[in-house]
Amino acid sequence: MLSRTVFFSALFLLLPLLSGVSANVVDRSVAVVNDDTITLSEVNEFGQSLFKKVTDEVPADRREAALQEARLAVIDKLIEKKLIIQEAKKLGIQVNDQEVETAFQRILANSKTTEEQFRKDIAAEGMSEKQYREGLREQILSSKLINHEVRTKVVIADSAVRDYYNTHYLSVAEGGEYYLQQIGCIWGTATSSGTTPSQEEAKQKIEKAHALASKGKDFKELAKEYSDLPSATEGGDLGHFQQDEMASFIRDAVIHLKPGEISRIVEHDNAYHFFKLVSHQQGQAVAREPFDEVKEQIREKLYQQALEQRFKDWLISIREKAYIKIL
Repeated sequence: MLSRTVFFSALFLLLPLLSGVSANVVDRSVAVVNDDTITLSEVNEFGQSLFKKVTDEVPADRREAALQEARLAVIDKLIEKKLIIQEAKKLGIQVNDQEVETAFQRILANSKTTEEQFRKDIAAEGMSEKQYREGLREQILSSKLINHEVRTKVVIADSAVRDYYNTHYLSVAEGGEYYLQQIGCIWGTATSSGTTPSQEEAKQKIEKAHALASKGKDFKELAKEYSDLPSATEGGDLGHFQQDEMASFIRDAVIHLKPGEISRIVEHDNAYHFFKLVSHQQGQAVAREPFDEVKEQIREKLYQQALEQRFKDWLISIREKAYIKIL
């Protein structure tokens, strides 16, 4: 319901309704909205804080242009307000004093403050209680109008909630799981047989094993026969790895393989290696939060987005049908 930050209040009350219009300003109409007019005093009152900000912060050589731009922005916002009030009248939507009082008391309760302190707070912003209540009345009126014309027509389908969840709450574990076998031939270090192969001998040995593996020979038997690595006794079995767990020289060799394929020969430290990708389980979807715990939060987010867009579209449509002239 209503609170001090009523939904869409920023759309209807862009700036505080401030008092203090100079008494010597001659009032005149500055815009026509159907059968209503917007007066200079309304613009000065509605835009007082904005005009002061521009005057204080914009350099003198650009101040007049900035003030003119600010005036047009204030007039545009007042046009929207007039159109909303007119539409509400057409539909017979009204706000009585009791509704304003109820909303006012609710705001006091939510703010955990007294009426006296609240009056002091809004006075510090240059606003009287009467002006605040009038602004609150407009917000209630706008809220009723939105309920009638916009909110009841917004429906968020379950499929939209699920699509948002899949896009924003699910991620796929990069790379998935790789099951690898390996054959490696070393040089410059004694092997289990007690020999110390040269680099050329290691290269010839690995190339022979690679050629046989590429022809489909049993990889485990080849590993036991040709590999100089500790994994040879297990038939070259390295086990299962996540992509980010593999050493870079292994990952680069196997990342593009399909299950059953043999990698190219790679050199690392004092050994030549090649690998067989036994299997690859694609990355599994990982949820940041369970769907049931966030689905209503997602639905509300999508609802607010759809509500805001539908309101903008509705406002454009009534502006297009209205007679509006800036004088």
